[in-house]
Order: sequence, then structure tokens, then C-alpha cells
Amino acid sequence: MRDRTRYDADIVNWSREQAQFLRAGHFNQLDLEHLADEIEDVGKSEQRELANRMAVLLAHLLKWAYQPERRGASWDITIRNQRKGILRRLTKTPSLKADLRDADWWDGIWEDATVQAAQETGLSSFPDHCPWTVEQVLDSDWRPPIPQ
Repeated sequence: MRDRTRYDADIVNWSREQAQFLRAGHFNQLDLEHLADEIEDVGKSEQRELANRMAVLLAHLLKWAYQPERRGASWDITIRNQRKGILRRLTKTPSLKADLRDADWWDGIWEDATVQAAQETGLSSFPDHCPWTVEQVLDSDWRPPIPQ
């Protein structure tokens, strides 16, 4: 069995220690393997944040389109807040814009959004792929029309 490392025992304490080593220039004391993992996780966290916000936004746009009789201020507020959060994230981390051009990423986000919308509405007949452009989805004034 492998010995428990400081990383495994207390990640908060480990991170403070690693920061101290970096600031003091004690590079030979760094836990490089775990540091690399944690740095990668920062990027993944940003990607998850974008994906989660986009799925919530798309789910609310679906609800807006498919349940026009239930439209209200809370849905509108959620749509606006998610758009603002997404645009803030894209401004802070411009490399995330590449995800918006990735068809596989969109398919996964769309699936998450339709599952969420189905759970919240009881509806299940949503399109297989997102019928809206990225520009429409992120446009602060755009709302989807009622499907024909």
C-alpha cells in the first residue's frame, strides 16, 4: 500500500505549503506531480462553470419556447443572469470561446439542457440538436419563438 502523502492527508495544508515553497524559491521541495494535476484542474473548473451555465441557460430557453403560458420574471431573470455569467467567464478566460465552436461540446451541453428542461417541465419532445445559433443564445435581447 502506498504511503499517504501530505496532499492526500490535507489538501488545504498541502496547498499552503506548496505556495510557501514557490514564494521562497524552494523548488526542490515542490510536489510537482500533484501541482501539475491541480493546475490542470483549474482549467477544467473554468470549463465546467461555462458548461453548467450554458446548460442552465439553454434549459430556460427551452422552457421559454415550449411553455409560453408559464413565462415569468424568474425565468427571464435566470436567462439574463446566465448570459451575464457566461459573457463574464468568456471575458475572463478567452480560451473558453473555442468550446463554443466545438460541435461535440454543444451536443453534450444540449443533452444536459434537454434533460434538465424535461425534468422541470414534464415535456420530452425537444429537438435532437440546438436549433439556435451561439449568437442568439448569448444575445441579451433574444428569446426563442414558440416552435411550430
